[in-house]
Amino acid sequence: MREPFQNEPFTDFNVTDHINDFQEALRKVELELGREYMLKIGPDRIETIQKRKSINPSNVKQIVGIVSQADTNFAHKAVLAAAAAFEDWKKVTPPARARVLYKAAALLRRRKHEFSAWLVYEAGKSWAEADGDTAEAIDFLEFYGREMERLAERQPLVPLTGEDNELVYIPLGVGIIIPPWNFPLAILAGMTMAAVVAGNTVVLKPASATAVIAAKFVELLDAAGLPDGVVNFLPGAGSEVGDFLVEHPLTRFICFTGSREIGLRINEKASINQQDQRWIKRIVAEMGGKDTIIVDEDADLDLAADAITASAFGYAGQKCSACSRAVVHELVYEEVIEKVVERTKQLKLGKASEQSTDVGPVIDERAYMSILKYIEVGRSEGVIVHGGTIGDSSGYFIEPTIVRDVAPYARISQEEIFGPVLAFIKADNFDAALDIANNTEYGLTGAVISRNRSRLEQAREQFHVGNLYLNRKCTGALVGVHPFGGFNMSGTDSKAGGRDYLLLFMQAKVVSERF
Repeated sequence: MREPFQNEPFTDFNVTDHINDFQEALRKVELELGREYMLKIGPDRIETIQKRKSINPSNVKQIVGIVSQADTNFAHKAVLAAAAAFEDWKKVTPPARARVLYKAAALLRRRKHEFSAWLVYEAGKSWAEADGDTAEAIDFLEFYGREMERLAERQPLVPLTGEDNELVYIPLGVGIIIPPWNFPLAILAGMTMAAVVAGNTVVLKPASATAVIAAKFVELLDAAGLPDGVVNFLPGAGSEVGDFLVEHPLTRFICFTGSREIGLRINEKASINQQDQRWIKRIVAEMGGKDTIIVDEDADLDLAADAITASAFGYAGQKCSACSRAVVHELVYEEVIEKVVERTKQLKLGKASEQSTDVGPVIDERAYMSILKYIEVGRSEGVIVHGGTIGDSSGYFIEPTIVRDVAPYARISQEEIFGPVLAFIKADNFDAALDIANNTEYGLTGAVISRNRSRLEQAREQFHVGNLYLNRKCTGALVGVHPFGGFNMSGTDSKAGGRDYLLLFMQAKVVSERF
């Protein structure tokens, strides 16, 4: 019997050997930068005329890779290839499908630093953030493999004399997987392989900014023995192929992580019944957040400052779970701001490839310009007490920025910025703090720092988010430990990394035989 699931350990970069190994991985990957990557449809690798350069956000002159881009013609072929492969893949036993995931996890574990190095170059992740991303990808593979084996066992039903009744979970069909650029290995692997281990086949349309990492993962799946056509690799502009894939009559489900706007568009487009479509398309969506850490009057203020700083500025604030709002009781407001500013001043802004870097670049020019505009909005809506400027012009560097005295319904209190910008909001009391925390259209993560048991219990009930953390940071969900997904405009609360997740990619069939 397979050993119980355990989370992949993070690398300790205080150990000299680990530092040397990671530097060697960075050197190895640097030698591979600039290569070309093709579509994969069924067994075929396809080069297209249209190509997109993937850029290192730490050094915009450095090309990470050149990726062929699909059009609707190739998108149609990819859906047909997935539909053809489904006829065989759905017949493969769940334990055999799970073994592909275990093999992929083993290969990824052996090449852990190499994949993390790709994350450093293409996604601009610091060493620790990249290592965490790769570890989470391994976790998803290991966890979902075990989950499929569990769900393949005989399911408990109420017995009825004279009948044999059985409930089995069967796959849905062809899925479209649209992962984000901010966790371009972990979330991509989790979404893709949850669908695959459940018996489905997929068209994987990676985020344009991180398509090389996606291509590397598809190569890993080939090495793990995944049959051709089960995962079809279709890089391309969302504006070119996105609607086409969502609306295709053979598309059975869409699994998406990204912005609220695109998630709502997918939901709308998928709801329209196409000619020859025989099902209601299923949507699994995670659409961002506007996450709050509440600090109560009797809180451990050092713990609060640590949690806020780590949650706001880890990966330059580019996590849907990032703390973008600190709502602080008026009695400790000044002291908490002082402590967070003090800690933020210690953070080093720099190239992701440098070990000493705490805050790397933002992902691309579009994000860079958008975040800088929000910083200007922040100047008019509050007082900037740290940051507000750009870093080295060689990359997309923005200083961690703290804005105090922001109103609860100001733009930077309500709109998802997705960058290193933190708004401080003063609350008169704990009830007011909870009201402010719940005043956005999102409901993904949140945290409360307090020593008051009754207020922690009040937050358990009243703080309306999918993932609530008490006396810890609001980022860093672990597979199996913290099933992840949010309420309201944060998506469908799909709870990735939880025991319910695979059910989203299957349907339950009951067979009753009378004796």
